[in-house]
Amino acid sequence: MREVKAHAGFPIKPVYGPEDVAGRDVERDLGRPGEYPFTRGIHKHMYRDRLWTMRQYIGFGTPAETNARFKYLMAHGQDALNVAFDLPTQLGLDSDDPRADGEVGRVGMAIDTLADMEEAFAGIPLDRVSVSLTINGMAAPITAMYFAVADEQGAARDRVVTTPQNDILKEFVARGTWVYPVEPSLRLVGDLIEYAARHYPRSNPVSVCGYHIREAGCTTAQEMAYGLAIAAAYIDMMVRRGMDVDEFAPRVSFNFTAWGKIFEEVAKFRAGRRLYARMVRERFGAKNPKSWMFRTLIGGGGSAFVPQEPENNIVRGAYIALAAALSGAQTMALPTYDEAYTIPSAKAQLIALRTMQICAEEAGAADTADPLGGSYFVEALTNQMEGQILAEIAAVERMGGIVDAIKSGALQAEVARQAYRFEQALASGEVPKVGVNCHVADGAAPADPEVELYAFDAAVAATQVAKLTRVRRERDDRAARAALARLSDEARGTGNLMPAIVEAVKAYATLGEINRAMKDVFGEHKEPVQW
Repeated sequence: MREVKAHAGFPIKPVYGPEDVAGRDVERDLGRPGEYPFTRGIHKHMYRDRLWTMRQYIGFGTPAETNARFKYLMAHGQDALNVAFDLPTQLGLDSDDPRADGEVGRVGMAIDTLADMEEAFAGIPLDRVSVSLTINGMAAPITAMYFAVADEQGAARDRVVTTPQNDILKEFVARGTWVYPVEPSLRLVGDLIEYAARHYPRSNPVSVCGYHIREAGCTTAQEMAYGLAIAAAYIDMMVRRGMDVDEFAPRVSFNFTAWGKIFEEVAKFRAGRRLYARMVRERFGAKNPKSWMFRTLIGGGGSAFVPQEPENNIVRGAYIALAAALSGAQTMALPTYDEAYTIPSAKAQLIALRTMQICAEEAGAADTADPLGGSYFVEALTNQMEGQILAEIAAVERMGGIVDAIKSGALQAEVARQAYRFEQALASGEVPKVGVNCHVADGAAPADPEVELYAFDAAVAATQVAKLTRVRRERDDRAARAALARLSDEARGTGNLMPAIVEAVKAYATLGEINRAMKDVFGEHKEPVQW
């Protein structure tokens, strides 16, 4: 009999029975869907009342090009948006900055000023469409631009639903679009959470991401453990800033992957919901049941998709969608089959959207709440995963807590070790990958697989620079300079920077100018040496 292990490291038995779930208090640990501790889902009827939102990751070239892709997918049934920004935007560089050369619009939409954001969302009613913004180091100014566009549209502020990622701690671990040192970066995270809670109350001002840390190489249990530890750090920070936990916790959201083994992924989310509910209620004293709810996007994780036989990635995407649905996702986004080659084509994005729609409408995955609940295997796996997650959280505490573990590089080193182990397992065939290390077709793979490569147009940069030059020329430059001076002055203090950032944005200060106004005060983060 072959041995089987979970990605988290523990063995999987060939058969499970009542003895594997004996001794658990069903009411305490499971309850019913929609009831504390939400193991079985955060809503009573789950998808019978409301289906998960479908928000493919979209953004490339100019705001006009991205706007057209938004509308294309919405015309085909996508009911929410998930925005990708180019690297210069993510790092606070204007399109005419020499450091942005060759990157403007390449892997996401270029945003320099409020004028770009106005163009990106032209014809899209921001009081009716939920929009996620994948932005972190520059979350404060980019979200300020988004809020300004919503105001210009006349949207009621209590109807604006946006989710800036705003999870800077995971950027230091895995994604790398940090700018400032850890402490001022955390200050900006808190400023946005506080400002949004008090002015745009339906916004989700932080989306805590285990996703990217998993993509960097950690295990399933570590993904959830690190995500929960980061969430706890943000909640603790906001409470220390003087906010009541129930003032902001109902709008904390999450972003995780589900590209591994289906039942392990389901168990990870069931355990995560239970642990998060207990943490927020018992550790932080939240009274509002909405504060206890673990609301999450579940995506695929592009690392699961490979260049060999890329059409197989469509099948992988279908199983990821199934795992996400069985896990109780509130929103879903899938990688596209061309992930290993290019940013998504319109065709590839439509296939991913149709995959989610088929999962919901044809496959029956949305028919009942927690359909795997009560399975000996799934309940035992949930309990095992809970124990493993708690063990990983304890390991983080031994590093000094999540913030100190990140500052020292200890957490990054652990993720790198796990990534190396996983790559070794792939290389040896211990972790199977069809078409890669098993069931490999005879002969060489086709030199030109049928993938539509994104043809990056260098003229995008020229278009952006021309628009940026025009905005600088036509704006009230005195007002822009005054707003930037105010931002620099307030950065030296301790108050919330969002009002000053909003003023600068509305004066059409550029993203690069806003970034420099803060960087001159805060300085720049230096990565710790891991080895």
